[in-house]
Amino acid sequence: MDSVEWEASSFRDPGGAVFMRGGRIFRAIHHRSVKDWNYLTATVVFQELQREGLLIPTRPAGIDSQLPPGVLDGCAAVVEHEAVPFVSYPYEWSFEMLRDAALLHLDILERCLPQELILKDSSTYNIQFVGCKPIFIDVLSFTRLDSGEPWVGYNQFCRMFLYPLMLQSYKQVPFQSWLRSELDGLDPIGFSRLMSGRDLLRPGVFTHVYLQAWMQKRLAGARYSVRSEIKKAGLSKDAIVNNVRGLRRLLHKLIQKKIDSTWVDYSQMHTYTPIALQQKEGFVRQAVASQRHRLVWDLGCNIGHFSRMVSEHADYVVAIDADPVSIDRLYCSLRKEDRRNILPLTVNLANLSPNQGWDGHERQALQARGKPDLTLCLALIHHMVISSNIPVKSFIGWLAGLGSSLIIEFVSKEDPLVQQVLLNKDDTYDDYNRPFFEDCLARFFRVENSLALSGGTRFLYYATPATSAGG
Repeated sequence: MDSVEWEASSFRDPGGAVFMRGGRIFRAIHHRSVKDWNYLTATVVFQELQREGLLIPTRPAGIDSQLPPGVLDGCAAVVEHEAVPFVSYPYEWSFEMLRDAALLHLDILERCLPQELILKDSSTYNIQFVGCKPIFIDVLSFTRLDSGEPWVGYNQFCRMFLYPLMLQSYKQVPFQSWLRSELDGLDPIGFSRLMSGRDLLRPGVFTHVYLQAWMQKRLAGARYSVRSEIKKAGLSKDAIVNNVRGLRRLLHKLIQKKIDSTWVDYSQMHTYTPIALQQKEGFVRQAVASQRHRLVWDLGCNIGHFSRMVSEHADYVVAIDADPVSIDRLYCSLRKEDRRNILPLTVNLANLSPNQGWDGHERQALQARGKPDLTLCLALIHHMVISSNIPVKSFIGWLAGLGSSLIIEFVSKEDPLVQQVLLNKDDTYDDYNRPFFEDCLARFFRVENSLALSGGTRFLYYATPATSAGG
């Protein structure tokens, strides 16, 4: 039997466990959820959302006796989901990515209501991206709408979508580190304390922040079900629709004000001569064109110039940069082009996204979600070594652990941009020199080709893993 790897959501999803086998994604639907599932599949909106690429394609799989012991306990059905090319998490998204995910959630919710359906939760983890396209992946989030029932996912929507966007729009504080540390989103009471009295005049703050915080405090010791009381009062469907539409208008009003970014204008401020840039592009193009690549990581992608180039020879490119402004600019340009094979992510390689959640299994580390067969590491190593104090040998060893071919650029200390990085630091980086770099590279890889760029301070290498090279 194939080995089984449990997906993160299986630990806290009462609707049914999610699991992988041989790269295929299955979901066992618990008997308590099968009625909602059967109702959903009979609706027009279910077919429409899948046809429009807004809902993950899902089909019956049949109950398989070869599934792991215990998976089928209480199970009434098994379905198979189409796998996304690469899983990402909201703490790796840019501002516009999170907003687009929020708008998708609201659009799906409003389209479901006429079919007497509602989304019972509002987790950001119910959405993934295929390139620049957000897609809803949790088919068991849909449930029948009972008369008078409130939208129980409203609070979670505020915590996981609205508040992080407000944090960046109103306070110019990037939300990524907040969502990474608070997997269930920002608490209304805590978030309200970040707002000043003047912020009460900002759109949505009084209604969606202060009133939520006040209600949470008031109901903390309640001995009755607020949800039942609202249902008895008979909340109308129109009230839910009005709330959804109001939130949509608010999301469009949130503006990402300028956040300081050193690297978003790198394409204009780099020190390459036109000849050197042409040489670099030619070297990369020749290396990637040698074969078709399944998955490419572009580390330190900036605004994605080389991500676009390699995407012509790759099924999928994950474009990674620590600068959220650069990633947001890349995402917006990809969205305009409707590009589906480049996924931009905000990730600090010196502080990688780890395994998180219950027992460290709910959210996977970056490397656990699918390793590349080609890695680009252009004009990055000096930032890792000098800015982040990562030893040269350690960083090259980490790259080798990915098991992929590698295109890497070494920028010497004589280069003006390295001098800028060193400007206010003591130069204690004795390991940062070209001979030692090449020695480390040779320990883990076989160098297939190299090139000294015009100007004499930048050097390119195309290398393959030493094991595959026989060595």
